[in-house]
Amino acid sequence: MAYSKILQRIRSEKTNYRKRKIMLMGKRDFITVNITNENTQVQIVKPVITGDKVLASAHSRFLLKDGWKGSRKNIPASYLTGYMAGKKALSNGVTDAILYCGTRRYTDRIAAALKGVIDAGVKVPADKEAFPADERISGEHLKIKNDVASVKSKIDSEVKTK
Repeated sequence: MAYSKILQRIRSEKTNYRKRKIMLMGKRDFITVNITNENTQVQIVKPVITGDKVLASAHSRFLLKDGWKGSRKNIPASYLTGYMAGKKALSNGVTDAILYCGTRRYTDRIAAALKGVIDAGVKVPADKEAFPADERISGEHLKIKNDVASVKSKIDSEVKTK
């Protein structure tokens, strides 16, 4: 029996190549959400043969300059980061995309980021029941309250759409 070498990205559970192949056959832009220990990052990516090209990106650190206090990885911060990425994507000409989670599980924070992208105006196929409740997106369940609507209006004024 011959030894077959397993790719490093499969061994480290970073890439599910079956899911990626199916996603790439669709030839549509895709959204990736990465939640780390401190931050949230949302990217809208275009698949290209030579490598994926990032069309729009938003990081939760940019919420600090808009007056955000508290965690940058909770549900309201994920929503606003997705909203910012969606607005940047619209200004770059992206109208529709799909969500690509890879090997990560679909959580409430990923769902909140996806809802932010949809609320920005990008068309993404998603079920309304898969999103967190509006009370959680507005942050009413948190000890440190932030005004999500005011930060959202600041993002609207910063990112101009075509």
